[in-house]
Amino acid sequence: MIGLLGGRFDPPHNGHVALARAAVEELPIDRLVVLVAERPSHEDAVASAEDRLRMANAAFEGLGEVVLDPHTYTVDAVRGGRFGDAYFIVGADQAAAFPTWKEPDEILRWVQLAVGSRSGHEGAVTFDLDSPDISGTDIRERVARGEPIEDLVPPVVARIIEERGLYR
Repeated sequence: MIGLLGGRFDPPHNGHVALARAAVEELPIDRLVVLVAERPSHEDAVASAEDRLRMANAAFEGLGEVVLDPHTYTVDAVRGGRFGDAYFIVGADQAAAFPTWKEPDEILRWVQLAVGSRSGHEGAVTFDLDSPDISGTDIRERVARGEPIEDLVPPVVARIIEERGLYR
């Protein structure tokens, strides 16, 4: 069984890492694949796909394989069952928005939704995670204001943001 964790990762933060770690520990998966959306559908990325991929590789090192996903929509990434038996891993916020995604029923035809949450979602597998309340938007705004982010992202991601001058 494969666990898929997809997103913009602009930047990847400790909440994303906690979700990935909890999925690896709590779900019956043999392998985690992190899908970095090259061209996200719901909101434009601020950092380039190359920079987001670099940060994701650093943030998820040791947890799973990180790949750049050329598909704009999740349904296109999973259509045809190209990952075999798989969970698509989301946090509770994305689970709540899942009915608004492009072709959610088609997504569920190919993968099972795994929700990192204490609350149940019909048709979903839930698992517990201990995650801080963080958003990519908050992180980007803090960087733009020159505020520290070391407590919000893995140290290697903070270094990449600083070195590349991202989000300024």
